[in-house]
Amino acid sequence: MTYSAADSFPTVTLDDVRGAQKMLSGIARVTAMEGSRHLSQLVGAPVHFKCENLQRTGSFKLRGAYVRIAGLSPEERAAGVVAASAGNHAQGVALASSLLGVRSTVFMPDGAPLPKVAATREYGAEVRLHGQVVDETLAAAQEYARETGAVFIHPFDHPDVIAGQGTVGLEILEQCPEVRTVVVGIGGGGLAAGIAVGIKALRPDVKVIGVQAAGAAAYPPSLSAGYPVAIERPATMADGIKVGRPGDVPFKIIGDLVDEVRTVSEDALSSALLLCLERAKLVVEPAGASPVAALLSEPESFEGPVVAVLSGGNVDPLLMQRILRHGMAAAGRYLSLRLRLTDRPGALAELLGVLTVVDANVLDVSHVRTDPRLGLTEAEVELHLETKGPEHCAEVGAALREAGYTVMP
Repeated sequence: MTYSAADSFPTVTLDDVRGAQKMLSGIARVTAMEGSRHLSQLVGAPVHFKCENLQRTGSFKLRGAYVRIAGLSPEERAAGVVAASAGNHAQGVALASSLLGVRSTVFMPDGAPLPKVAATREYGAEVRLHGQVVDETLAAAQEYARETGAVFIHPFDHPDVIAGQGTVGLEILEQCPEVRTVVVGIGGGGLAAGIAVGIKALRPDVKVIGVQAAGAAAYPPSLSAGYPVAIERPATMADGIKVGRPGDVPFKIIGDLVDEVRTVSEDALSSALLLCLERAKLVVEPAGASPVAALLSEPESFEGPVVAVLSGGNVDPLLMQRILRHGMAAAGRYLSLRLRLTDRPGALAELLGVLTVVDANVLDVSHVRTDPRLGLTEAEVELHLETKGPEHCAEVGAALREAGYTVMP
């Protein structure tokens, strides 16, 4: 759609968020607030996690979906609802619909993770797989709504959805009244907008900082332009904030109320997810770890006490495996290297002996003897090692060179 300064969109007030909070009583959990000693030491002030990854369905999405569907007229409820999502919104709509006795159809991409597809069905939705990317899935869901009269439930671009997500902000103020900064991930903007409405109305002194993945950061150029700007081919491991264009309703709110929007790298997201798992014992998806990534990237720039919103914990196990390995590499705890050695009996054992002396944990070994690139008496070895950090990586490299091995680029 085209956008001009004259355009106006519905907004959300504190009364809307308070009304949503009453509606969600007994439906959505008041999720835990957990302290992080490690991040508190880095920041130099208390840091707490708002654990929406422990919410029903594994993310904050139930809040907005329930408020939106509960607000439908009897006629609209009878027509059913439809949504498009790769995971979290799908599960939120499915459970909210079941709780309210409304028929739901959810379109998901063909490549959606099987655990998320199964969970959406178990919550009561009819799942239809369509499209390779979410835009194709979204178009199919909207076409279904036109054909059947079902009400399309947008994941972030509706006042009721934003009001529901804003209840997270009210809980933060109740659980941590001394808070000075709230850090929250931004995709389309529904969660950040809702939190900002609730917090700024009651505590305008509290900073609200949004975080986007650098490869899917539509808000910085949009805020600079003064209207929502679409970016082509957003790319990030953080599915939950992989949105190419800000929502019209949350964009205005974020522009007015959010103090700053930062971006984080994929390495930072991986490291943040690893920290949540190892230090906090919390399973968090990449989008949910984005506030932690921002804290790790520039810890000294946040005024504490800080609350980081862990928005969700629905991560595919296969993706988790890849992310953890990437996170270990980013933290200097995972080392991959190739080297050549003489192809003779005992040569590989000698190499592994060197690694044993420097206490490097060998995760995987690939031994190639036949390749046009190799000489007649050469073999190539690719090693994947677990190390104790950057200094240990340097120690491993020095030990290999001292033993006469040449590490390949």
